[in-house]
Amino acid sequence: MHTLLIIGTGKSSTYLIEYLVNTALKKNRYIILADINTEIAAQKAKNNPHVQAVAINLHDEENRKKIVQKANVVISMLPAFLHAVIANDCLELGKHFFTASYESDQLRKLSSQINDKDLLFLNECGLDPGVDHMSAMKIIHQEQAKGNEILGFKSYTGGILAPESEDNPWKYKFTWNPRNVVLAGQGVSRFIRNGKYKYVPYHMLFKRLETISFEDVGDFDGYPNRDSLSYRKIYGLDDIPTMLRGTLRRVGFCQSWDVFVQLGMTDDSFEMDLPNGFTKRMFVNSFLPYHDEKSIEIKIIELLPWVTDEIISKIAWLGLLDDEELPMLKGSPAAILQVILEEKWKLKPNDRDMIVMQHLFEIKTENGYKTIKSSLVCKGENQKYTAMAKTVGLPLAIAVDLFLEGKIKSKGLQIPIYPEIYQPILNALEQEGIIFQEEEIRK
Repeated sequence: MHTLLIIGTGKSSTYLIEYLVNTALKKNRYIILADINTEIAAQKAKNNPHVQAVAINLHDEENRKKIVQKANVVISMLPAFLHAVIANDCLELGKHFFTASYESDQLRKLSSQINDKDLLFLNECGLDPGVDHMSAMKIIHQEQAKGNEILGFKSYTGGILAPESEDNPWKYKFTWNPRNVVLAGQGVSRFIRNGKYKYVPYHMLFKRLETISFEDVGDFDGYPNRDSLSYRKIYGLDDIPTMLRGTLRRVGFCQSWDVFVQLGMTDDSFEMDLPNGFTKRMFVNSFLPYHDEKSIEIKIIELLPWVTDEIISKIAWLGLLDDEELPMLKGSPAAILQVILEEKWKLKPNDRDMIVMQHLFEIKTENGYKTIKSSLVCKGENQKYTAMAKTVGLPLAIAVDLFLEGKIKSKGLQIPIYPEIYQPILNALEQEGIIFQEEEIRK
């Protein structure tokens, strides 16, 4: 009997847990659900005799290792900064390790030891990173096998609302970690376009947009992720003249969000300590020039001349121009802004989220040039069964299932860019309704 340990049983784990629990009896597996909050884990165990819910103290080494020791395979659904702690335990205790998060420098330093112990540490097997790698590599390998040359690759992903749930002027609600959304794009974005290296600093990011269109769900603004250049090597496209990976938001979102960026309200580098009675309107005003007569609205437009009445109305809808006391008086500007947004951008029970992903390939063939557009649209069911949880959790669950069945034989530190890993996962995802539609255009 194989024993699986899943650490972290929050919203993002819903599909992952159900996929593995539903076949635990049939496949003679035992599953341990570990969380700081045992009640959440117990709810997802559903009194299944093949599932156990336990409390884990991540700061108690003895407690943590005692739980890890019981498993053959460990799946970490914890925040990314905690993966290294669990990975080190797995290495010491000889356990295979799976996660949806980016492969970190800390894990890369363990690579030779992972190989020496003949373990599989599979990272980046969620949505983005994960499904993006797998679906892209499938096309890359197919085209290279035909002798074609890939000249350009752009890939965009967004976690947004399904059109039927776009009931606010931002057409957006939190479907993932709110902190990651507020801090998105900080640093410098780097990519290559037509052989020219491009660098976009944070204060310019939401001005450098590209329209990405989907046949059934409309248009989106795409902005570049922080690092696209490193993926040339990862994807085996070292000399490709165009490589760009980015994020999608509904048209108009980025221009409005840029107000917060330009004012400094997404800054996480210092802490504000505000007096009692400080209002949301005062919070916004603290980032604007002083004037004893001009309104906040006028000052925003004078400072940022591209701001329209529509953008001001979006900011007002968030309550940021209200004379209502701040829900949090001490913290970074980004942290205070996040608390305000969490209330306004909270999913309602029957809201449906949506994942959109699109790859755009420019390819040279012996008969001329062609474009391949590969698009994914996946809608959630409600607040619990979200498209985000589905597209993050199912690829990881399927990877674990395939590994335990001996259908993935790779070992070492891996991400899913090889056919042995990505092909069966993509096949299984199609059975779950996660399907890419491909369009080929000859030039």
